[in-house]
Amino acid sequence: MDRRVFLGLTGSALTAPALDWLLAQPVNDLHGFKGRRIHEAHVDSIEELTAHLRRMDDQFGGGAVLNLVRAQVRYVVDLLRDHSYTEGVGARLHGAAAELLRLAGWLSFDSGHQPQAQRYWLAALHSAHAANDRAAGANILGFMSCQAKDLELYDDAIKLSEAARRGYSGTSPRVKAILNLRAAQAYAQLREVTTCRAAIDSAYESLRDTTPDTNDPSWAYWLDEAQANEQIGYCYLRLEDWGRARGHLRTALRLQGNPDTREGALRQALLAITYARQGEPEHACEAGIRASDILAKDVDSDRCVGHIRNVQIALGPYRKIPAVAEFNEHVDQLFGVPA
Repeated sequence: MDRRVFLGLTGSALTAPALDWLLAQPVNDLHGFKGRRIHEAHVDSIEELTAHLRRMDDQFGGGAVLNLVRAQVRYVVDLLRDHSYTEGVGARLHGAAAELLRLAGWLSFDSGHQPQAQRYWLAALHSAHAANDRAAGANILGFMSCQAKDLELYDDAIKLSEAARRGYSGTSPRVKAILNLRAAQAYAQLREVTTCRAAIDSAYESLRDTTPDTNDPSWAYWLDEAQANEQIGYCYLRLEDWGRARGHLRTALRLQGNPDTREGALRQALLAITYARQGEPEHACEAGIRASDILAKDVDSDRCVGHIRNVQIALGPYRKIPAVAEFNEHVDQLFGVPA
């Protein structure tokens, strides 16, 4: 949990931890030798609370949950540092810390705190290694790739996503699909159509192997058919294949449960961009207003507000149309005039 990690890592400084994780030898001794004894039941409770925090994030966004998760991270780090436990409990504690740190990084990223997200994810990678949890480590690299993509560090995004794919040799179809979709999104940024579509096909193939009896990690629950269609729609949006992007995003909206969530807002915003790019500004405004209203009322996600700003940019050629002018005024009233 070294806090002397550099801020704003890019290039080899960002991707080197991925190589270290790929090559590192297993940790041999995970016992704790001081303080009050920690038992399996303690870790059970931590994992249950972590699952609840993940669901809260799904509903309300990173800004609403970040402080709760940070407090839980401090609690688990204290258990690791100042308590006694068996090697088996130690491995589970490190695994629990890895997932909480991964979640804290995601919430920081969703809230616009990019250097903080990096620090959490690098610490999470160390904890996943200590726990010998390759699936968790690969998942963390996938999230680091997602951040690099959004920060326009496209080569880094590809390297991180490929390290994640190479580093996981487990049997969970859902984990494989998650990692393939991370790679597809990274390749889509550079318009590498063939490689992107190959990764999408691999994700589809993995998802077809998912059954109720599949031994997937608990954190992999989020990749359902709606989420897969959203991520594939995003890939086609970046490839400027507006028709395919729109089809997948509409499918995601049709399959989702509660529409008033962060993902519901994100899907509407991405759909609005496809309408704007295909010369349908009124439809773009309708979808954009639905997205912005969800974010204003129910969800705290700086990242999704950024996608609303992208809708405004896409509608730039149509700014004199009354519906577009009304949309821009509505967004600026909700979220302020962009600098």
